[in-house]
Amino acid sequence: MTITSRDGMRELLGVYTAAFPDVDFTVENQMSDGDQVVTRWTARATHSGEFDGVQPTGKSVMFTGITISRLENGRLVEEWENFDELSLMRQIGALPSAD
Repeated sequence: MTITSRDGMRELLGVYTAAFPDVDFTVENQMSDGDQVVTRWTARATHSGEFDGVQPTGKSVMFTGITISRLENGRLVEEWENFDELSLMRQIGALPSAD
């Protein structure tokens, strides 16, 4: 998914915060080089709202990801993110577990 505007980012974040309103991020590692910052993180939350067609389960979830941010003059201008959505979908019962 490519987001090219602030409104697009707000909309995407709204989907996640509606489904996981108590989300808490832990920064596991962070490093920078020039104008880029790489952050490895873990998110923990409760599935309290509809997400991708899955009704709230009340389950606690945990998933990990990496975000690469590019800054210009101290402002975020680009960001790339990759997270373990497969694990998240398995935890809320949208997909069968790997077992």
